[in-house]
Amino acid sequence: MRQELSSEQKRMAKRLMIALDYPDAEQASLMIDKLEGIPCYMKVGMQLFYAAGPELIKDLKRRGYSVFVDLKMHDIPNTVKGGAESLTQLGADMFNVHASGGSAMMEAARAGAVAAISINPSLSMPLIIAVTQLTSTSQEVMNNEIGISGKVTDTVVRYAKLAAEAGLDGVVASPQESAAITEACGPAFCIVTPGIRPAGSSMDDQSRTMTPGQAIQQGSHYLVIGRPITASADPRQSALNIIEEMIQA
Repeated sequence: MRQELSSEQKRMAKRLMIALDYPDAEQASLMIDKLEGIPCYMKVGMQLFYAAGPELIKDLKRRGYSVFVDLKMHDIPNTVKGGAESLTQLGADMFNVHASGGSAMMEAARAGAVAAISINPSLSMPLIIAVTQLTSTSQEVMNNEIGISGKVTDTVVRYAKLAAEAGLDGVVASPQESAAITEACGPAFCIVTPGIRPAGSSMDDQSRTMTPGQAIQQGSHYLVIGRPITASADPRQSALNIIEEMIQA
């Protein structure tokens, strides 16, 4: 019999986002079953969404989970507006766009969500966040391949300010930039941080990482964690260990 989580564990679990990076709904469902009783966010990215479609989001909502739909929209404003309207109608609690798409595109994302709610007032307004620089992007890649000069932190903060001015709720950024974003945009501006790696675990394809405790101390609101939990021999215990580290931080 699984032990009931404490109120503090449940509170902190809501700041943990499990990355369901699976090729189909069946494999994702097996992982969700292993995490039963932990009221975390579920993050659905491109691989799973493209395979399982909108019905998966509806199923996760029926099971009581908050859902972050991580599709990183980046297109002309009208197309992004339509995508945002559809995701809001699905019941997504959070979705994202690329800040590099510009102010008009980010404003269109918010307009799409508002349009969906105007049609169906029973819907809740999702958190809309902007991707700054991917956590796999190093200083060298940003400068020499993407073609953006300067330091990664400066670019991330500039994108964060742009997102705030466009009316978005926050950004996706590495935990290494969390403190600078908070200083620039205020403590209420939401920071979602991938690239979280518990001490001693593999960095995989991430470049700018921190441990869960360090990320919380730096001001991250939500931590996105995939392989350190989903590839673990005991995913549930790994998730609980991370939640405990977040609490201690």
